[in-house]
Formats: sequence, structure tokens, C-alpha cells
Amino acid sequence: MHTPTTAELLNAIEVLKKLGQRINEHAAHSVSQLPDTQLGDNYAAHIEARTIEQTGHIETVVMQLQNWREELIQQRRQNVSLSV
Repeated sequence: MHTPTTAELLNAIEVLKKLGQRINEHAAHSVSQLPDTQLGDNYAAHIEARTIEQTGHIETVVMQLQNWREELIQQRRQNVSLSV
């Protein structure tokens, strides 16, 4: 496996952020379509909990990718300063 470029990591970060937005929008739409009943409220709570869990996982991966990208940038800077 080759190491991704910083641009590839940045693209992955942006895609994941858009996925998080899509999940939130889908959840909001789904909740808005539910009836105003006890069952609807229970299902809405389930949707919201699942959405929080999913977006939390996405945010964790985004942070890991951002850290990896920063490491690669630092390595590149070190390599440039060593070769000068």
C-alpha cells in the first residue's frame, strides 16, 4: 500500500464531512416525516441516537486523517530542510 498524498487525504476529509452532513439532513427529514405520537417520538429518538453515533465515528476518522495529513506535511518539511 502506498502512502496517500496530502491532497488525497484532504479529499477524503471533505468527502467524510459531506457524508456527515448528508446523514444529518437525512435524519432531520426522516424525523420530520414521523407522526406526532409516542411511537413516532420513540423512533425519532432512535434516529437521533443513531445519527449522533454515526457522525461521531465520522468525526473521529476525520480527526485521524487530519492528523495523518499534518504528519506527512511535517515529514515533507523535515526532508526539505535536511536536503538543503
